[in-house]
Amino acid sequence: MALHLYDSKSAHLQRFTPVVDGHVGLYLCGATVQGSPHVGHLRSALAFDTLIRWLMRSGYTVTYVRNVTDIDDKILAKSAQAGQQWWAWAYRYEQEFAAAYRTLGLLQPTYEPRATGHIPEQIALAQRLIDRGHAYSDGNGNVYFDVRSLPDYGSLTRQRLDDMRCTEDDAQIEAHVEAGKRDPRDFALWKAAKDTEPETASWDSPWGKGRPGWHLECSAMSHRYLGETFDIHGGGIDLRFPHHENEQAQSHGAGWDFARLWVHNAWVTTKGEKMSKSLGNVLSLEALTADYAPPVVRWALSTVHHRSAIEWGPDTLPEAAKAWEKFAGFVDRSIEASGEVPREEVEALRADQLPGAFRQALDDDLNVAGGLAVIHDYLKQGNAALAAGDGQAVRTTQLLVRAMLDVMGLDPASPQWRGNSGVTTGLGKQDAALAALVEAAIADRAAARGAKDWARADELRDRLAAAGVVVEDGRDGARWHLA
Repeated sequence: MALHLYDSKSAHLQRFTPVVDGHVGLYLCGATVQGSPHVGHLRSALAFDTLIRWLMRSGYTVTYVRNVTDIDDKILAKSAQAGQQWWAWAYRYEQEFAAAYRTLGLLQPTYEPRATGHIPEQIALAQRLIDRGHAYSDGNGNVYFDVRSLPDYGSLTRQRLDDMRCTEDDAQIEAHVEAGKRDPRDFALWKAAKDTEPETASWDSPWGKGRPGWHLECSAMSHRYLGETFDIHGGGIDLRFPHHENEQAQSHGAGWDFARLWVHNAWVTTKGEKMSKSLGNVLSLEALTADYAPPVVRWALSTVHHRSAIEWGPDTLPEAAKAWEKFAGFVDRSIEASGEVPREEVEALRADQLPGAFRQALDDDLNVAGGLAVIHDYLKQGNAALAAGDGQAVRTTQLLVRAMLDVMGLDPASPQWRGNSGVTTGLGKQDAALAALVEAAIADRAAARGAKDWARADELRDRLAAAGVVVEDGRDGARWHLA
């Protein structure tokens, strides 16, 4: 089965056929660096990280572009309220996002362009749209896209233009900008400078000093790094309208084919509501990793299908911690029993060398839940091989389990997670407390066995088993893992 991805534009699964054989061009809408990252922001980056890893396993070379929006209305407003320079404010949070990406083990993008680093390209695109009859200046320094000039406007989200009230994001609507529009559904490509904003937040243009509208940067930067036609455009489902619809309109108006496939991920929700700063229900990565190891957070965000919402509740991280401990514990035990498979061998294993059921699941719109079911089956086989003392089977299973987990960025023995794989190292506070209690009970049991107090030793083992802790005796002492 070849890779199929759900295309949001057609609302169908589409067979993936790259524009250039063997190569994938992917553009992901990245962070608007107005504040600290939370798990709702990181969900999108993690979903596409898994896709990129699978594409690379499948033999593709990937050019991955993830932009940084480092100037917009919210950045200007928040920095002004804090009495800081807007560019310093943006840079601070850009660095926080970068640190969060590193903490969760995300692959680096090929290019990570900033909006402010591509002002000439954005001015050139706005002028191109004016020249092609798809945009106009109001004579006061603002430039608008004429949505009625483009026959396929609304095709991405399958809407009729006449049914739309507006094509701007609510946060971008300003009275002085709206005033110059021929149609209220037109959207801003270039905004005239305002006296209330810093002079450094505007650039010279043919229409006077100003700055780009929200949507223009992504069309300009995807064209700069991926060309007129590329394979996949990604982002959160909340960006489909108006942002992605307007991106497509700009690019089509410029005469470019733009994205072949549109892939969108669903939200992280709490009590059924989208996680957002405005609702006050956000969860910061810093707070979560104070109690749980980073791979546990990654597990919680990476092992749900990208088009399904993640309902974040009190059991989300404890359940992820149990799952992570099972797999990490097996990898630790397999390394102890039969030696560590070198990381180079794990990375070299191609998609067509992985179990067929796993390949089918990932090729079916990146079905990570189906892929995890396969890994669970191999975990059982690995544990059986450990119990039987079959070193070769243990080593083979270690290789396959680690390679499949690595597709999700979760190989416990990878350099990223080494030290977070053992049951007593790199854990959060709750896990560390559990580990300390279990280790103390195991030490008491070892002392009882040494004194030939078999009744006491059995009592301790049974007590641990009743609490869901499995104790396995070996030549080098007892090991434990959760049932």
